Amino acid sequence: MVSAKLLTAALAAALPASALPNFVKRENAASPQTITVTIPAQPTETGPAVYDWTKGGVKEFTIHQSCNATERVQLRQGLNEAITVATHARDHILRFGNSSEFYRKYFGKAPTGEPIGWLDKLINGDKNGLIFRCDDIDGNCKQDGWGGHWRGANATSETVICPLSYATRKPLNAICGFGYTVAGGKLAWTFAGDLIHRAYHLPLIGQDTVSHYADSYDECLQLAKTKPEQAVRNTHSLQYFALDVYAYDIALPGVGCTGKPAAAAPAPAPAASSASGTGKAAPSPTKTAGTECHTHDNGDVHCS
Repeated sequence: MVSAKLLTAALAAALPASALPNFVKRENAASPQTITVTIPAQPTETGPAVYDWTKGGVKEFTIHQSCNATERVQLRQGLNEAITVATHARDHILRFGNSSEFYRKYFGKAPTGEPIGWLDKLINGDKNGLIFRCDDIDGNCKQDGWGGHWRGANATSETVICPLSYATRKPLNAICGFGYTVAGGKLAWTFAGDLIHRAYHLPLIGQDTVSHYADSYDECLQLAKTKPEQAVRNTHSLQYFALDVYAYDIALPGVGCTGKPAAAAPAPAPAASSASGTGKAAPSPTKTAGTECHTHDNGDVHCS
C-alpha cells in the first residue's frame, strides 16, 4: 500500500505547480528548504594604492577657452594632422633608415636616432600645460602677416594662433593640391606643417635644442651636406622631411609633390641706422603683405 506522503511526492514531481491539489501545495509550502549563502567578509582596511606611471600625463595639446567653436574644430584637426604627419615621418625612418633618399636629402649622413627622437617627442611626449590660445593676449596678431606666435617669456608653454591662420591654412588632404609643392611652397601651407613648427618652439617639446640653423629649402639641403649634426635638429629640416615623405608615401603614393624651389625674391634695400647710433637696422613698423611672421624661443621674429 502506497503511503499518502509518497503519493504526494510523486504528484509533486509529475505535475506542474498549477495542477497540484491544494493539499499538496500546502504541504510543500509547509516544508521550506534551507539555503546556505556565504558572504565574504569586507576588508576593514584598504591596501596601498597601486603605482600608475601614466598618472598625470597628458597626451594632447590643450586648446584654450578663448577659442570659439569654429577655431577649436580647426585647431584640433590641425594638431591631430600634425601628429599624423610626424608619425609617418618617424615610421618612414624606422622602415628605411638612412637608405631613404629623402632621409639623406634632409639629414645627410647623420645617425637616425636623433630625428626619430625629435619626431617621437612631438608625437608621444607629455603635453601637460602646453596650451594653444586664440585671444591675441599679447597684441601681436594686429601686426601684418602674423599667423601666430610663441608667447616667450610671457608664458613659455603657450602659443597664440591668430585669425590669419584660420583663414589661410589648408587641411592635410589639400597637400599637393592647388599647385603646392614642398620645395616651392610655404611650410605653413597646411595647418599640420605650421603646427609642427610651432610645437618645436615650446621648450617642453624642442627642449631649447630644435631651432633654426637653416631656413629655406635650398639652405636645408646644404645644411644636410655640410652640418648633418645640425640638420637633424633644424626645425625646417624636420618640417620639410615630414611633409615630403607624407606627400610621397601617403598623399600621392610613389609620386609626391616635391617640386622645385621658388625663385628667390630680390633682397630688400638696407634699412637706415637707428637714431641711437648703434648701427643696428631700424625695425620696420609693418611687414610686407603675404609675409607670415612668428617669434622664436630667443625672442627673434621670423618672417617667411
